Amino acid sequence: MAWMQVIGECVICGIMFSFNVHHVPSVVVDGVREPVCRDCMNRANAILESQGREPHWIHPEAYEPDEVP
Repeated sequence: MAWMQVIGECVICGIMFSFNVHHVPSVVVDGVREPVCRDCMNRANAILESQGREPHWIHPEAYEPDEVP
């Protein structure tokens, strides 16, 4: 069994971070799915909660390596 870690730039803050490409939260920019880092997701969810809205669900494996068969 092997693990694959993807590293990319957060579309919101620009920081480089590692993530699971299948589970990371993302936004679509010009038709391309772009990843969002954990800190930006936490900030967005705090804003949503302060407005009485439901936070975005973050998959438990979003920022973990991906298992490769």
